[in-house]
Amino acid sequence: MNAAMKSLWRCLAVLLVITGAGRAAFADGLYVVQTLRAGGCGGLVPSAQALQKSSTLDQAAAQWAGGHAADAAIEHSGYHAQQWATLHYRGADNQAFQQLRNAGCRNVLGATLRDIGIYHQGQDTWLVMAAPGRDAGSAAPLAMPRTPAIVAATPTAPATHTSAPATHVAAAPAPIDASRVLKLVNAAREHGALCGSRSFAPVPPVRLSDQLADVAYGHATDMAEHNYFEHEDLQGHTPADRVKAAGYAEKLVGENIAYGPTSADEVVQGWLDSPGHCENIMDPRFAEMGIAYAPGRVQRHGLYWVQLLVAPRV
Repeated sequence: MNAAMKSLWRCLAVLLVITGAGRAAFADGLYVVQTLRAGGCGGLVPSAQALQKSSTLDQAAAQWAGGHAADAAIEHSGYHAQQWATLHYRGADNQAFQQLRNAGCRNVLGATLRDIGIYHQGQDTWLVMAAPGRDAGSAAPLAMPRTPAIVAATPTAPATHTSAPATHVAAAPAPIDASRVLKLVNAAREHGALCGSRSFAPVPPVRLSDQLADVAYGHATDMAEHNYFEHEDLQGHTPADRVKAAGYAEKLVGENIAYGPTSADEVVQGWLDSPGHCENIMDPRFAEMGIAYAPGRVQRHGLYWVQLLVAPRV
């Protein structure tokens, strides 16, 4: 995928996590899959390149919908697959977004997959994704590796609308070693970093903000209490909205979130290993940081982390 396409899909992922575009009605299942791949299924797995639409796999999807086994349908279509993955969902594509995230993200995000075919009938959609190979007999279902859950949002300009304060914002941050996170973040900023294929020169350090830590803790505890993992909270507030609601005069807001890491070293390293998170950390425009975590309290029992990076309005 060329640089222009990478930029396009990065923008789509940002729109998803920052403005809540996921609630809109999508054009078809292809858009759902491409957006999930670009955004790492909302942060559950690393992002992957866009798939190419294949008329041959469209036929395979139709045969699968008609009752053929998926592997037989792919073979009968004439597509020589090295690996393949299939997904079936019912309902509008905006509803499918959450369904696929919950049940099929590791299939959608197969890094070796290259092509996709789609078949619609009524409220049902069948998706067939595959990696081309020379020998149709070598085709096999794709087994996905387990990966840490991390999601990134590139910095965005403040929202132009005003919003009511988020009622879940807590009074004090969780007891974490914020100084250790700050040290690791500023070490990366001091020495420069390679974020994916993009190289960043050394940039000035950020400083801790208790006010931003309160905001970060509010979002971490809200995700933990209500069992979700998104930049946009359940009231529809974005990171910039939450920062504004706390009375902080911001010019630019970026947010990294993670679920699972158990230490400052682990969470910072995970962010630095992910291009989107890393670009947030290395952005020279940011001057202040808030960091917090909260333990899961419903179905998930790991730690929810929130890092806010902000350029204050001067």
